[in-house]
Amino acid sequence: MSSRRRRFLATGLALSAIAAVQTAALAPAHADGATLVVNVAAPFRPVTHVATGGLYGLIEGNRPADALLYPLHPRTVTQPAPGVRQAPNGQPPAGDALLVAPQADRLGASVIIRMPDIYPDFPYRWVSWDDWLGKVDAQVSARLAKTAVTNIEGYELWNEPDWTWNTGAAGAFNDGWARTFRRVRAKDPVTPIVGPSLSWYNADYMRSFLTYARDNGVLPDIVCWHELAQDPSAIAADISAYRALERSLGISPRRISINEYAGTQAVDQPGNAASFIAKLERGGVDSADRAFWYEYGTLNGLVANGRPTGTYWLYKWYGDMAGNMVATTPQAQTGLDGFASYDGTRKIVNVVAGHASGTNTVRVAGLNGFGGSVRVRLESTPYSGRHTAVSAPTAVWDRTYTVHNGEISVPVSGMDANSAYRLLVEPASGTPAYQHRYETENAAVFRAERLSSGSASNGGYVGRIDNSGDPRTDSYVDFIVNVPTARTYTMKIGYANGTGATSTQGIAYNGGAWSTVSYPPTGGWGQFGSTISTTVNLPAGYSVIRLAKGSPYFQGGTGYAELDYIELD
Repeated sequence: MSSRRRRFLATGLALSAIAAVQTAALAPAHADGATLVVNVAAPFRPVTHVATGGLYGLIEGNRPADALLYPLHPRTVTQPAPGVRQAPNGQPPAGDALLVAPQADRLGASVIIRMPDIYPDFPYRWVSWDDWLGKVDAQVSARLAKTAVTNIEGYELWNEPDWTWNTGAAGAFNDGWARTFRRVRAKDPVTPIVGPSLSWYNADYMRSFLTYARDNGVLPDIVCWHELAQDPSAIAADISAYRALERSLGISPRRISINEYAGTQAVDQPGNAASFIAKLERGGVDSADRAFWYEYGTLNGLVANGRPTGTYWLYKWYGDMAGNMVATTPQAQTGLDGFASYDGTRKIVNVVAGHASGTNTVRVAGLNGFGGSVRVRLESTPYSGRHTAVSAPTAVWDRTYTVHNGEISVPVSGMDANSAYRLLVEPASGTPAYQHRYETENAAVFRAERLSSGSASNGGYVGRIDNSGDPRTDSYVDFIVNVPTARTYTMKIGYANGTGATSTQGIAYNGGAWSTVSYPPTGGWGQFGSTISTTVNLPAGYSVIRLAKGSPYFQGGTGYAELDYIELD
């Protein structure tokens, strides 16, 4: 892609450009005959829905509505600065990070604050260092004053400096980064810092930046760049190049945020979006946000006038995933690709694929524990654009496949490269009517750590759950659950407590009152098998259950406990 084209993609689009893009031809179809290999026996990370976020994904007034967002399990949203003056794509300023944070909190999502969006124009118009540092001070002070807001993921110090930084007026960006970094840290030494937020992965620029940041003690906690191409084929190489650069510079691994992904056409094509998600998951990114090209209040085109679009259902399939992400191997970085999960508690394999036309094959291996036959259901969701609602995915067929040597090969005919497809593979004997067990490593985890243990359910758990009385560092876990009927449920909690004494945490759900759960001592840390039980009174549908060592309106737990899972019966 030319630098001129990259710059076009990186800018906020003018209305005339939007109209041109909306009428442009869709991406060319990729030829058929490809095979995507899914290996259920090769898990590589817990399901955390890393790519479900959105740049400017939320807006004041709870738009889109919670009911549409719960099924998607958004991981992050990147929002404009407190006191936002940015008017993207000709729209009024909106989406103030601190004002939308409560809705994000209800969804189990964290918020990244994009600090330069305090400026009204894009590209940003530099005024002076006194002006900028005053704006930085005001934003950090506003964040610190919001003591009930606990889900701020970090401060993004600048956006796309590779072409929006005014070197002539402000000096070199690396020097400006250090000056801004130190100004933030002087007021807030705790909250992570995100950057450099390049408009594309530029190896030379990144090397210069990281070398300077390393040598001057101003390394970002989360490294960020954008992947705004129409085709995601460069993502794997970009992530690999960044990790190699870290190693060569002796920098400890940073979390990666791709907080703008998918080009102007690709963002609304389910097939293309499936390929983006597959590569972001395989690359091990910590979070990724859909790019903002058009209008507020739609989670970047997933909702139109309060109703789902075709692309929404792709992300709903993603949100349905639980357990572990498992290996998917495409034949090439272009064309057919997909991502998959395996929920071992229900024996459900969930495969989402797209970006190819004609007849292609999904080969699913690692099914040795499923018996001699499996039920396979195929659904599709179309490219509908961002203004046409799609009430539900299309059920294509429901078949039984014989398992040979732990594998099945499923031909998918009539594929459209702009559509996405889901295969659900289940034991022929059936699965539970709804999800009972929720693994903690799949939950929204705030300032604690996902760890692994052979004795843990599904192999993972969350530990180092702490409490300091500071909303920037308190630890909690949010489980987003979905139950069929309103009633009181017995909730079992799998845990470990190696303190030798009883520990406590707070529990609250759906914003209700706090109560306390107690964890008697167990055999040791990371040694699971012990459970306690409590009750929760839940409505039908989605609820958020929080277990916390520290959280607003809860005075804090005692001792320590590691969390394995919750189970609703």
